[in-house]
Amino acid sequence: MSAVLDELTAGGVRMALPLLLASSGELLSERAGVLNLSVEGMMLTGAFAGAAGAHASGSAAVGVLTALTAGLLFAALQALLSVTLRADQIVTGITANALALGATTYGSRLLFGDGSQDALPGFDPLPVPLLHRIPVLGPALFELTLLGYAALAVTAVLAVALSRRTTWGLAVDAVGEDAVTADRCGLPVRTIRYATVLLTGATSALAGAQLALADVHAFSDNITGGIGYLAVVAVIAGRWRAWPTLLACLVFGLAQSLQFAAPALGLHLSAPLLTTLPYVFALLAVSGLVGRSRAPAGLTTPFVRGS
Repeated sequence: MSAVLDELTAGGVRMALPLLLASSGELLSERAGVLNLSVEGMMLTGAFAGAAGAHASGSAAVGVLTALTAGLLFAALQALLSVTLRADQIVTGITANALALGATTYGSRLLFGDGSQDALPGFDPLPVPLLHRIPVLGPALFELTLLGYAALAVTAVLAVALSRRTTWGLAVDAVGEDAVTADRCGLPVRTIRYATVLLTGATSALAGAQLALADVHAFSDNITGGIGYLAVVAVIAGRWRAWPTLLACLVFGLAQSLQFAAPALGLHLSAPLLTTLPYVFALLAVSGLVGRSRAPAGLTTPFVRGS
C-alpha cells in the first residue's frame, strides 16, 4: 500500500506541475484585471515550440528557450488585443486557443510527419539524495526533473510576489480592482497589465514545455487536452488567492493520477469516470460549493484613461 500511495502522490504532483505554472501566471493576470482564456493556447504553443526547438537542436535547454520565446510572442499579441485595442477578452481568448490548436497540429504534421517521432531530448528525474526516500512526500517532491524543480520555484516566487505585503502585489491588486483610480494615483496601469499577461505567457509556455520535454519527451496533437482551462478554473476555485489556487491544482493533479492508481487501491471504477473526475471537481469548484468568492472588480474591464 505504501508503494501505491507513493505512486499516487508522485503522479499527482507530476500532473499538477503544468497546472501550477499556468495557474500562477493566470492568477497574476486576473488579479490585474485581464482574463486570459488563451492559457490553453499559450501552453499548446509552448509545448510545440519546445518540441520543435529540442528536435532541431538536440538540446532540451534550447527547447525550453524556444518555448519561452513562443509563449512571450503569443502573450504579446494577447496583450495587444486585450490591453491596447481593448478587444473582448473572452472572444479573443477562445479564438486564440482555436488558432493555436490549428497551427500546432499543422506544424506537427510538417515537422514530425505521421507522428511516429523518436523520443525528443528532454529532462530526466534528478532524485535528491536521502530526501527522495521520505515516504509518500519523497517521491512526489524530490524525484522531479530539473524543469519540475524550476516549476515549483517559479510558482512559489509568484505566490510570494502576489502577497499584499509586497509593493508589486499591492500594485497589481489596485489595477485589478479600479484601474482608473490606480492611474490617477500614478500607477502605470497598461504597463502592469502588459507585464502580467507576458508573465502568463512565460509560465504557460513553461507548462507546455513540462508536458512535452519532461513528461512524455514527445509532442502530440492537442497535448494539453484542456489543462489550460483547468488552470483558469483553479484560479476561480482558489478564490483568486495564491495558496488556495495552488491547493486546487494539487487536487486536480491527484484526481488525474487516480486514473492510474485506482486498480492498485482496489477501486474498480470505469475508465471514463476516472478520466472525467478532474473535470467533475472543476465543476464543483466553480459552482460555489467551495465557498463564496469575489473576482477582482475590474476583471475583463478595459482601461480607458479618464473614464
